[in-house]
Amino acid sequence: MESRMGVRKPREPLSRERALAAATALVDAEGLTALTMRRLAAEVGVEAMSLYYHLPGKEGLLDGLAEAVVTEILAAVAAVDATLDGEDWRARLRQRFLAARVVMLRHPWAPALLSSRPNIPAEVYAYYDGIIATLLDGGFSYRIAHRALHAFGSLALGFAQEVFRPASAGGQADVEAAEAELAAMAEQLPHLTAMVAAEAHDAADPTLGWCDSQVEFEFTLDLLFDGLERARG
Repeated sequence: MESRMGVRKPREPLSRERALAAATALVDAEGLTALTMRRLAAEVGVEAMSLYYHLPGKEGLLDGLAEAVVTEILAAVAAVDATLDGEDWRARLRQRFLAARVVMLRHPWAPALLSSRPNIPAEVYAYYDGIIATLLDGGFSYRIAHRALHAFGSLALGFAQEVFRPASAGGQADVEAAEAELAAMAEQLPHLTAMVAAEAHDAADPTLGWCDSQVEFEFTLDLLFDGLERARG
């Protein structure tokens, strides 16, 4: 029998999908600030220049990362849709948005990335088209569906935009700095300071930022759905 000792396993060819999968894993572990073309090249075992064939520079890499996250959302939503046959518009949208949130919680850097990219991944339009179709099937007009999209905002993608402090490049809000700023302004902002103190998140509550807890996310969804139900009537 021929010995296989010393036989090197063939290296997996570099592809855009493989590079983006490695980039996602890297950012999940260390945050967006750790992502450079050179670091990613080392992760996939190629020279940095080889990446440029698949991803044209850092901006192209970030655009690709945003596309990968949206693709993951679409897959999660499709899996949920397969279980919701016969459900009404509210149940369908609620489960879709919660499925998108699971993806965001898996990649806590994603809200900051999606909020900052100048280019919107094409898949986002298809996703929102599906939301409009669900509303129309539920008896809403295009006018109310349009207003609903404005109201949903980023909630449809699984995260709430920060009210007072945007997420940092790493996808996490600087909670201590924000609290220190508010404490210093307590006399000028007594109600805001008191609210922050009263509404500090439970450490066990899945959160994507200082103002984005799971409880608040679902509360806002239900509030919007209640309002849409009244608007439909």
